Amino acid sequence: MSEPPLTTVGTGHSAERVVRPRRALRAGITHAVAVGVAVVLGILLPAIDGGSRVAADRVVAVLNVLGVGVLSVTALIFSLMFLVVQWAAGNFSHRLALFRSDPLVWRVFAFVIGVLVYSVTAVLAIGSRDTVSVAVPIAALVMAAVAFVLVRRLQLVALRSIQLSHVLDELRDRGLHVLDVYCPPGEAAGARDSMPGAVRLPGTVTASVLWRGTSVLVEQFNLVPLVAAAQRAGATVVLRAKVGDVLYDGDAVADVHHGTVPEAEVLKAVVAGPERTFHQDPALAFRLLSDIGLRALSPAINDPATAVQALDAVEDLLRHAAAGPIGQETRAIADASGTVRVILPVPGWDVLLRVGLDDILVIAPAMPMVLTRCRRLLTGVLSVAPAPLRPPLEERLAWTEQQLTTRPSFMRDEAG
Repeated sequence: MSEPPLTTVGTGHSAERVVRPRRALRAGITHAVAVGVAVVLGILLPAIDGGSRVAADRVVAVLNVLGVGVLSVTALIFSLMFLVVQWAAGNFSHRLALFRSDPLVWRVFAFVIGVLVYSVTAVLAIGSRDTVSVAVPIAALVMAAVAFVLVRRLQLVALRSIQLSHVLDELRDRGLHVLDVYCPPGEAAGARDSMPGAVRLPGTVTASVLWRGTSVLVEQFNLVPLVAAAQRAGATVVLRAKVGDVLYDGDAVADVHHGTVPEAEVLKAVVAGPERTFHQDPALAFRLLSDIGLRALSPAINDPATAVQALDAVEDLLRHAAAGPIGQETRAIADASGTVRVILPVPGWDVLLRVGLDDILVIAPAMPMVLTRCRRLLTGVLSVAPAPLRPPLEERLAWTEQQLTTRPSFMRDEAG
């Protein structure tokens, strides 16, 4: 038996990523700030009396043209963006939100709205003046230039989001990042000496916390206040729900050991959301890569080469996971004194294999290219996997080899 990997609250970037939820993008606040700044500039700049001045009627004409022009171009680009999002969902996965959740989308929109508001406010502030400071048209031109640069960047990001290689690389990179957080390679030595999932629970259960109300998706956990509440009570909270789970009325959220933690404090740690996010979800990248591979292998698309590319990324993630303490299916969160206060469930090795590989492996016998790629994947991961992680790989490899033996010899070698 071995202890789960330990994370101490407030020590290091990785620890902060585990215990703190990622703040949702406040699109409304971003837009409000942009509008507020635009209104202030639109009022203050025309009020400048000194310096170079230009005819007010010419400035008004410039402001009208820039405001309408920036808005028109942005409306066109954002119309294309909706088509890009729809295309990516239909061809990759409906759960793929890389472009849709990119902060650049809302920041560009906020800046463009700011340019429009500045133009309107400045025109109203100029009023019947004969001349106005040259700062007014210069500010408008600079804003318009920045807006077009941002729109161009947004367009390039959108175009990359429909390219298969870019999407697979992005999913792989995000998956590697979250694996580094939950399963740092430096902690692998202790985990390799234990069986997967072995963990010593902290004594008897003194209370269980159940979910009450409508069903929700567990998007993240906010563990900082939960650790503090457990520390005050001298207790340890063992979370039974995982990130990505759906909680229904009456489902177990957590067990409290030793002390008594208020139920409200435990439930506040659950951050519900509309869809899974990468921040605290090591299995999400595997799920999306499997989705892409399965969609490519569907009779309607029949694109095994895409499935092979998805398996390339899956193998990279599995090799990386095998280097860390992935056998442990929990993560211990300690307080500042080093006392374990929260135990967080995380996907283990078997879960990652099932999510990332098994669905494709079942369909692979109908596609020689995919089946041979699965064999190479399993062989490659076996070459780096520690002994406790090898049995499920060997079982799948034996099944794959059995499927290949029923085929002619020329179908057993991988083709590009």
